[in-house]
Amino acid sequence: MHAAWYDELGPADVVLKYGEQPTPETGPGEVRVKLFASGINPSDVKLRTGLRQSMQYDRIIPNSDGAGIVDRIGEGVDSSWLGNRVWIYNGQRVGRAFGTAAEYIALDHDLVSDLPDHVSFEQGACLGIPCMTAHRALFAHGPLTEEMVVFVSGGAGAVGHYSIQLAKWMGARILTTVSTPEKAQIAKDAGADVVINYKREDVVDRVLSVTGGGGVDLIVDVDFGGNIATSIEIIKNNGKISVYASGGAESPSLDVFPFMAKNVAIQFLVLNSCPLAARQQAQSDIRRWLLESAAQHQIAGIFTLSDIAEAHKLVESGSKQGTVIIRPENT
Repeated sequence: MHAAWYDELGPADVVLKYGEQPTPETGPGEVRVKLFASGINPSDVKLRTGLRQSMQYDRIIPNSDGAGIVDRIGEGVDSSWLGNRVWIYNGQRVGRAFGTAAEYIALDHDLVSDLPDHVSFEQGACLGIPCMTAHRALFAHGPLTEEMVVFVSGGAGAVGHYSIQLAKWMGARILTTVSTPEKAQIAKDAGADVVINYKREDVVDRVLSVTGGGGVDLIVDVDFGGNIATSIEIIKNNGKISVYASGGAESPSLDVFPFMAKNVAIQFLVLNSCPLAARQQAQSDIRRWLLESAAQHQIAGIFTLSDIAEAHKLVESGSKQGTVIIRPENT
């Protein structure tokens, strides 16, 4: 099969290669997916550069997320999977060397979900880590109710955008922050009730104003360290915070007592180490959401597999809005 890979960590232009690799076979409990789209996440780029850890394998086919059609099943897998349109996650992550930057991938059937016919493969490749992370952030503390107020920091980002949509689908009231008028429109279109431009407005004042001083029940946070001062002011007593990133301050100093005084529960999360039952519930709920709502997916650009270096560089640039997609040349 045609695939992209790297044998050492480093810049995209230097280490990413394109050519032929062995087509994978299925093991017990696995399905093989003929891939029509691969989604690149910031975590895929960080793994390639060595920002998070050293080279784990002799050779890595990058990218976690993708979408395609199941063309082969392994021992113990129900035959009903054959021919299904699917989206996948955790293709290349901790514990897996070969991801979705290829024409085929074989992986555990627990990492595969049905993709409704009305959702394109490119849109399906956006789901994976962003949508699954959004679901976990929203439901790690329990179910959402219509009485709840959810604050999503960075509502135009990949996880934030899906968080708004899923929380709105469950009936919650959504407040979110953005940095530009263009991003404000993206968040509004996703269903946010209140959009705050944090570069022009005082976030604490605005949140307390629109909530009658009550604050919010749940914070889905893209920058825990950078937002600590804001979070403690806007969170209700017995409120919850779900943290999936902390780019502004990865080693923040936390004044513990104010959070203790409000009895705040803080949940840190990384998708691949979340409980299997929680990930399976996310897959089930996401399928229902895709079928029941007019789901929105942000695609920042589409590249061919042989141009993977340019695609990775776009993710690294920080200028993208949405998920960067790669398609094999034969699709």
